[in-house]
Amino acid sequence: MPRSLVSPLAATTVHSGTGGDGGLQAPGNGTLHALLRRYGNTGTPLACVPLTEGLLNRGYRLTATRGTFFLKHHLDGDHAAIARQHSVTLRLAALGLPVAPPVADADGSTVTVLDGRCYALHPWVEGRHHDGGELTRTQSRRLGTLLGQVHTCLAKVCPQEPSDAPGGPEKGPGGASAGPGGRGGLRRPQRPSGEPEGACQDASADPQDTYALIEELLALVRRSPRDSFDELAEHRLVERRALLERHAHRRPAAAPARGWVHGDFHPLNLLYRGGEPAAIIDWDRLGVQPRAEEAVRAAVIFFLRPDGTLDLAKIRPYARAYRRASGAGTAELAAAVHRVWWERLNDFWMLRWRYQLGDHRADPGFPASAALAVWWTRAYGSVRDAFTD
Repeated sequence: MPRSLVSPLAATTVHSGTGGDGGLQAPGNGTLHALLRRYGNTGTPLACVPLTEGLLNRGYRLTATRGTFFLKHHLDGDHAAIARQHSVTLRLAALGLPVAPPVADADGSTVTVLDGRCYALHPWVEGRHHDGGELTRTQSRRLGTLLGQVHTCLAKVCPQEPSDAPGGPEKGPGGASAGPGGRGGLRRPQRPSGEPEGACQDASADPQDTYALIEELLALVRRSPRDSFDELAEHRLVERRALLERHAHRRPAAAPARGWVHGDFHPLNLLYRGGEPAAIIDWDRLGVQPRAEEAVRAAVIFFLRPDGTLDLAKIRPYARAYRRASGAGTAELAAAVHRVWWERLNDFWMLRWRYQLGDHRADPGFPASAALAVWWTRAYGSVRDAFTD
């Protein structure tokens, strides 16, 4: 699991330096003892360390007398949905995928509710995160194979799409997403992509909504006092408006075929050990979406360079391996590339967090993410070819 940079403690506020919340408070001793009493073989708690990585749900490294665990506090608190996610990961583990299924308590339940809060206990997985810059081309190919296997295995273990199945990224005003995995809405994020803003279910972002959002953000950005971030934000907003006006006629049609996807496949949700994937974590956004779009979004997040360009030399073997493992065709990938490009063109979630929520945690990623939309538009054909060659 992600390693923390803070000192062990059981019930103290930890200032992790991530902004937003201003600090993360570990569960108190009473909560920890009550929680572990539900399990028959974990022992008693010794230390609980808030983790410094991740943007949404709260996670802790919990050390007990009989082992070390990852304790997850599910902020959305949907007991039934969490239990369904757990059931899926257990079945994926049985198929050989690298996941970290939850630990069941003495009654066989994987979700513990204490004082109205939902917790889950997972085995601690030693490992570290790698972004695409740290991966070789061979590892990039293996990454594509892994995601293709995720999609094919999900198709085996998940039922036919029900009428109430979780859909694609939710759409907020202007199509903005809540964060890395592309979930929309402006409420305080409850759980992290990747980072793109997605369309709502089958509909793509409406440029008229985006124009309105740009004007709203510009009004906030132009307030004084201003700093270099504000200057960059204003430049990118004006630039994006002009870019969108030139390409508004390219708005994509309804989404193509859909399937079950992880929903949040990016570097902070994949642990490596010894150069090989050790665990895919954080399945909170498990749902039904166009599967090839997840493959494109994941690549854009993994292989985004600091200058706002994509490492196409690594995307090419990644995409070939994904197509081979998933059975997706080149036309499906080409359509996904176009839809995700359109998402990025209408994407302002980082600025919404900063200016509308007062949350600065995403600020460091803004320069590269904002530059990407401009570069991708210029290199559209090259990007499409990298995914379809």
